[in-house]
Amino acid sequence: MAKETVKKHNEKHSDFEELVESPDALAGRLTQSEDYVKKNKSKLLGVFALIAAIVVGGFLYYNYRSTQNQEAQQAMFQAVYYFEADSLNKALNGDGQYEGLLQIADEYSGTDAGNLANFYAGVALLKQGQYAEAAEHLREFESDDYLMQARAYSLTGDALLEQGQNAEAADMYVQAANYNENPFFSPQYLMKAGIAYEAANNFASATEVYDRIISDFAASAEVVDAKKYKARAEMMASGNQ
Repeated sequence: MAKETVKKHNEKHSDFEELVESPDALAGRLTQSEDYVKKNKSKLLGVFALIAAIVVGGFLYYNYRSTQNQEAQQAMFQAVYYFEADSLNKALNGDGQYEGLLQIADEYSGTDAGNLANFYAGVALLKQGQYAEAAEHLREFESDDYLMQARAYSLTGDALLEQGQNAEAADMYVQAANYNENPFFSPQYLMKAGIAYEAANNFASATEVYDRIISDFAASAEVVDAKKYKARAEMMASGNQ
């Protein structure tokens, strides 16, 4: 195997020397290349056209998305203003001149502003008691910001809890607590998870999350209540056996 490799290398090296030292050999190779180009002109032009189309298309798409995001951000400005003023109907549906959060989330989906519109829309719908719709928009929201994403998980849990989906709500609270776990918000989410598990009559899981607060977040303000709720959950769990 090694001899064959050396032989092939020597043959390639010999061909290269021939091309460098012999003008006729070089001219022959160029002629062969020209013939190949002539014979395959249509194919080559098609390949070049495809590459050019991909490059131009990518550039145009990038510009389009940038423009879309700018337009969405401008529309968001007024919608957020209404949201902060507690004018939830205008925030959600617009005022006739400016688009509302629902339309922004739909029309500009895939943009940063459209993504954020889902979060605001979810919160506004939750405040209005439209829990199923709130959960739908909150689930559409995705963020690298650990505070907002965890908050979105927790709010989704609130929407599910209001619909009587206690076990699912508890799971969302645990997901919120686990997302970039921290001593400030994780204990709060775990407390909500414990209460939701109790509402679902899952006292074993409630006991586990209360115990997690006690052991992992001993300095948190939730520890006192966690100890009381854990004792209650343990009692209920033993009573159900």
